[in-house]
Formats: sequence, C-alpha cells, structure tokens
Amino acid sequence: MSTLNLLAFDIGASNGRGILGRFDGERIEMTPLHQFENHFSQQGDLYTWDVFRIHQNMKQAFIRAKAAGLVPDSFGIDTWGVDYGLLDTQGGLVEAPRAYRMSTDKEMHAAWEKIPERRMFDLTGISAISFNTVFQLYRRVKDGDWALSQARALLMMPDLLAYFLTGVKSMEYTAASSTGLVDLATREISQEILDALEIPGHLFCDIVMPGRLLGELKDDIAREVGLPRVPYALVGTHDTASAVAAIPGTGDFAFCSSGTWSCFGFESDTPQLSDEAFLSRFGNEGSVQGAYRPLLNLMGLWLVQECRREWAKDLGYVPDWEDIKSQAAQALPLRSIINPDDAIFYKAGDMPKKIQDYCRKTHQPVPETIGQIARACYESLALKYRYTIERMGKMRGKPVSSLNITGGGIQNNLLNQMAADSTGLPVTAGPIEGAAMGNALMQAMALGEIAGMEELRQVVRASVQPRVYLPRRTQAWEDAYGKLLDLLSTTNEK
Repeated sequence: MSTLNLLAFDIGASNGRGILGRFDGERIEMTPLHQFENHFSQQGDLYTWDVFRIHQNMKQAFIRAKAAGLVPDSFGIDTWGVDYGLLDTQGGLVEAPRAYRMSTDKEMHAAWEKIPERRMFDLTGISAISFNTVFQLYRRVKDGDWALSQARALLMMPDLLAYFLTGVKSMEYTAASSTGLVDLATREISQEILDALEIPGHLFCDIVMPGRLLGELKDDIAREVGLPRVPYALVGTHDTASAVAAIPGTGDFAFCSSGTWSCFGFESDTPQLSDEAFLSRFGNEGSVQGAYRPLLNLMGLWLVQECRREWAKDLGYVPDWEDIKSQAAQALPLRSIINPDDAIFYKAGDMPKKIQDYCRKTHQPVPETIGQIARACYESLALKYRYTIERMGKMRGKPVSSLNITGGGIQNNLLNQMAADSTGLPVTAGPIEGAAMGNALMQAMALGEIAGMEELRQVVRASVQPRVYLPRRTQAWEDAYGKLLDLLSTTNEK
C-alpha cells in the first residue's frame, strides 16, 4: 500500500492538536501540524466553550497540511466526553456549549428522586458523576431552560465539531456512552431515563459505531483550506477510547490515560454491574471494539494545571512544565498528602491556596513553594493510583499485574516513577500521543487498511518504544498510603 496521510484531531479540555499520522502499512509516524490552547470561559456561574475558535484552529491544521504538500486521506476527531452543543431548527448553535465544570451535585440528587441511582447504573453501566450529560440536561429541565426548549438536535462535542466541517449529524458510540443515557441492552438512548427526567427524545441521533467513513469536508471548507473534500472517518471520538485503542500492551492489562484527568480502567467484553463496581463508582464506557471500558476518572493533572495558571499571575510569566517538575523533584518527599478527588479541587481558581488550606485543615505541613505544592500533587496522584488499582482488583476478582499509562501525562517521568513506587507494579509509559495515534489508526481501519484491534495494536508496538518504570516501594510509601486511607475515611470514600 502507499503511505496514508491520516489527520487526527485530538482536542482536550486544556489544549487541542492537529497531528498527521503517516501510515505505511506496518508503522505509523505522528507529526504535529498545529497546536492551540483550549480553556472554557467563565462568566459568574456559567462556564462555556468557544467552539468556533476550536473550529478555526482545526481549519488551520488542514491549511498547514496543504502548505507541507500533504493531502490527508481522511481525518478524525476525538475530544473529552460529556459536553455537547444544542442546534436549532436552522442547524445553528442555540448558545455556546456549556462546560462540565459548572455542574453541581444538586441536579444529580434531584434526578435520583425521579429515577434511583442504582437503577440508572443498571440501565447504563455509567457511574453517577455530577457532570454526566444526563445531569447537565436535567438541570436545564428543572430550570425551564430556554435553550433546551429551542433545541432540535444535541451533538456531543466531537460530533458537533465534525458537523461544522462536514454537515453530517451523528452520535458516535464511545462519546455517547459517556452521557449516562445509553441503555446497555439496546445500545440506544434509554427511553426510561428520558421519560423519568422529561428530557426531549427528539434531540438525539442514532448511535453509530466507530471504524467507518461518514461524510467529507463541505465544499466551502475544502475551498477555504485549499484541499479536496477529505473523507471524515468516525473514530473513537471519546479521547480515552482512542487512547486505549493505541495502548501497546498485550493480554490482560490495566490502563491509565493521563492528562487533565487520570482515567483508570481495563477492557471487558461484558459490562461490570456488580455491587463492587457500583460502590467503587466504575463506569462502563464504550470501547472502539464495541465492548466496554470499566473506568474510573481521577482528578489528574488538572491540579497542577490550575496551580500553574495561578503561579503565572504571581510570576508575570507562565512557568515551564520542566521547571515545575525539576522543582518538585528537589522538594522533600511524601511531606504533604491530599485526596486529589476531594470536592474542593474540582472547581477552577485559587488551586495553590486550596491545597494549602487542605493540608492545614488535615494537620499536615503546609506546602509553600512551587516545588512543594507540585510534589504534593504528584505524590498524591500516585497514591490514589494505588488505591484505584486495589479497588479494580477486588472488582475483577484478581489483582492487576501491570499498568500501561498513555497520554500527554507520560512526559512527566517523575510522576511515572512515583506511580511505580506507589503501586508496586511495573509501569509501561507510551505512546505520548496515544489518543491521536488511536484516532489515526482507527481511520486506517475505516479506510480498510487495518483488519482489527490486534493488527492495530501490532502497528502501535512496531511504531513506539515505551519506557518501563520498575517499582522501588519503600516503607515511606506505605506510611503515606496509610495517610491517604485516613484522609479518604473522613469523606466516606474508603
């Protein structure tokens, strides 16, 4: 086969990338074309995404491909989950899409009065988190929201961006599975949940499985970027689904997709609906194979990202990630431990102060410097990794023997080693651009050049050289883990 040019858009809650995958049939090489910052805007209690800015940056990636003399054979899009846009009768946005971080527990608890939490879990396999799409929508129902009354279609964020480029409306399976609305038995939007919460059913498209072509660039977009009407390939549009597709592991492994969130899970042919899964808050999101990813979302590098934003205000410049890591490496180890998933860390703003207040309240040394605060975040994340892996072992009925970490977070070798030291497991880190690579290789599958997941992962193994971190567990890590368990017991998370 001739080399395929596969343009993967991997758009997260903190940045977006257009990355070209050059696939020769055996290996794939990933080359960044365009990168941009992506943050929600805040006006009071309203958080929104500037999707038109994202759209413009996506067009820039096409333009840069053209400038490099490359014509993409296809393009695919993956983003974070749960967020969506509402379209009116003319196909335009009713309003700027809301960002999930404006969610509260209030609407979630109100929904449970209409349909019990356990019933929702049994129907959808998705654990209850306040920002799930179902609870976002119920908030609008309770508020008598004008935008919801005007809406004629709902598109998840990756499907919305694809609609801007192609004019095609769809609802891809892996992103749909994050909503808390998809019935496990039928793979359709649950009528029982819609009826209980009075969510309009006409908003939803039919759910479509990834790994197929679905439209092409609109004429006007193609002319604007100077390219032919490039085919749109439906990939695992939830970024975690694409990242997990590109994990080079074989056999039975646990994964962590490391970024703004740390998404922990494993692959399963059947959903996990046991009491242990329900109580552990593991959700059964969809995999690109059409199966399941029992998964738990941890707060992740959001903590340090938010700290960095505050430090930039104080310093007058944005501190470099490598400098933050270097300062953290020089700070005293295991001095201050936090629960990364405590509710106070969920909202944006004043993150260094929130961490300091937490340590003060729990009678620990208060971190003051950039290095001390960053180290507290990294070590606490690594300890929460261990806690999550142990819960995963109980749920599966067998312990986890290895951990594969993928995503942008693997560039932090300090955190990777901490993860090995805390869990006592060998940690395989790679590939860095896991979501983009999984995205690109699913495009190759849609084009008929990859036959299935084993072949796809063989391409990944041939294309990357993951780094392995061996554990160096010490009594200090054991003592710190005991401290984390004490912290969790005070919030009934244990």
